[in-house]
Order: sequence, then C-alpha cells, then structure tokens
Amino acid sequence: MKAELSIIPSAPAMARRALFGMAAAAVLAGTCLPFRAQDAANYPSKMIRIIVPNPPGGTSDVLGRLLAKEMGELFKQSVIVENKAGGNGHIGASFVAKSAPDGYNLLLLDMSVLTVGPSVVAQLNYNPEKDLAPITIPAYSPHLLVVRKDLPVKNIDELAAYARKSGKPVSFGTPLASISQLAGILLAQDRGFEFNVIGYKGGSQALADLAGGQIDSAMASVVATNQLVLGGKVKAIAVTSAKPFAATPGVPTVASQIPNFVTGSWQGLLAPGNTPPAVLDKLQAAVQRIVAKPEFAKHLQELGSEPSTMNRQQISEWMRTETRHWGKVVKDNNIKAE
Repeated sequence: MKAELSIIPSAPAMARRALFGMAAAAVLAGTCLPFRAQDAANYPSKMIRIIVPNPPGGTSDVLGRLLAKEMGELFKQSVIVENKAGGNGHIGASFVAKSAPDGYNLLLLDMSVLTVGPSVVAQLNYNPEKDLAPITIPAYSPHLLVVRKDLPVKNIDELAAYARKSGKPVSFGTPLASISQLAGILLAQDRGFEFNVIGYKGGSQALADLAGGQIDSAMASVVATNQLVLGGKVKAIAVTSAKPFAATPGVPTVASQIPNFVTGSWQGLLAPGNTPPAVLDKLQAAVQRIVAKPEFAKHLQELGSEPSTMNRQQISEWMRTETRHWGKVVKDNNIKAE
C-alpha cells in the first residue's frame, strides 16, 4: 500500500502568506477608501442624469428640467433629464435604485410611487426604503378636491350631504391604486358617504372628463388642477395642505375639518442607496440653494408648489410612516393595482 504524499506548508511559509494577504488587503483598503473620498470631494466630475419615470410634460418632468438647468449652472457640468416611463413609475425608479451609488443617476418623481407602490405592486423588484437615498423634496403640491362647476356644493360637508341625499352616487375620477384614490376613500369614509370610483389611466384624463361634465369629482395636485379652477371649468372645494395654501386663496383645508388630513404630491429627488453622504450633502445643498432663489421660488408658486423643509433623515422617516399608513388603507379597502 502506497503512502499518500501530503504537502503541508511550514509554519514560516504560512506566516509569510498571512502577512502577504494582510498587506494586500491593506493596500486595497488604502487605494479604495481615499479614492472614494477624493471622488466625493470632486463631485460632480461628469454629466448627471435626472431620471423622470413619467412621460414628458408632467409635473416631475417640468420640475426636473428647471432643476437640471440650475444645477448645470451651479455645478459647471451637464445635467440632463431622461424620461423612463412605464410601470406606474417603477421602471425608472428601479433603474436608479440599481444604478451605481455615485450620484450620477438621480431620480425625480412623485414620492407616492415609493410610499404606495410596495402595497399595491405584487412583486416590486427593489426596496424603496433601502435601495434609494432621499436627497430633498424641492416641491410639494397638495391635492385639490374639485367638482364639476354645476354641482351644488361649496365644501366637503355639503358634498357629503349631497352624496347621502342624491339618488345616485357621486362619481370620483382617479387613476386606480393611486394616492388620489386612497385620499378620496379616506375623506369619504370620514364624512360618511361613498364615492363611485371611476378608474383612469392618468389624472389628466379624469380632469378632462370632469371639466366636460362626464364625472362629478376628482382629486389631483394643485399643479394639475389650478388652471382649470382659475378658468372656471371646475370648482375647488377643499385643499389637503396642513394650512391654507398660497396658490389656492379662499379654499378651505380638509385638515380644518378632518385633523391631520394632509396629502398631495411630494416631488422627491433621490439617489441610489449607499451613495456617499458627502455626495448627498452636496446635492442637497445645491437644490436648497436653487429653490431659495426668489425667481425659482416664484416659479414654484406659479406652478402651485412650494419646497419642503424636511432634511434627509426626516424624509426617510416620513417615507416609512407614509408607507405604513397607505399600506393599511390599501389592505383595509382591498385596493388592487391595474
């Protein structure tokens, strides 16, 4: 029987190999860490893309292009907007969530995509809370509850009374499984009536039918609705901001009758998760500087928006709270995405 030859490194050889491995790790650490710090310090050193997960022309797209112009001038780098529409906003959001965490692919969208999506999309291929890092919310536009111009109501109590006394339900046009549908459900439940929900692919289609008298009511951001109100094509009866909103003078808040009822379109700017804090700090400071400019602030107000004052940590906490809140509404009312 032959003896098997076993080659076992000597203790000195093993020690040398261990030392070599430790030295290699130290060299790698020494090259990677300073590089990342230097990269963040030099940010941005190339073109930045702002991904808008909607078609051109919407609120996020308009805001994105305004920000891109200002950021490009501030950073002395090209900043472009790229539309990646589809999947109710999740195609573009997923693209950024899976991008390199270096600050060169950013996401601008209505934050309800991220706070409602986990409850209504069966298999979301990214985790909004873990895979995306909030930077700032440059624009908030509350929802405006609007009704057809000949509906004999002036506020939500009159709407509730009309709905209870009317021989037919009040129709409510909304994209299904959207923040506007969920907000409408909560409002109606609190006031003791039920909307007849009419589903649309987009909020603009619902507003067009409302202006044409085909439906009774709708709820959408001030940005989307206010021109119709000012033009006398629809009637505003409530706004969902915490306090009276500058762009809708004289319109009562829902919160004045239903405590803490605050909804709307929070336009958030986010980066991939694990983006270095130094890069996030630069981006946050840049956007805050931009929205503080009088001409930019005036433009936001004309659009029907105002900047949020939440910092990054507050936005993260807000996202968690909103996700739990709307998740319960979805579950309690058995809401399904299209």
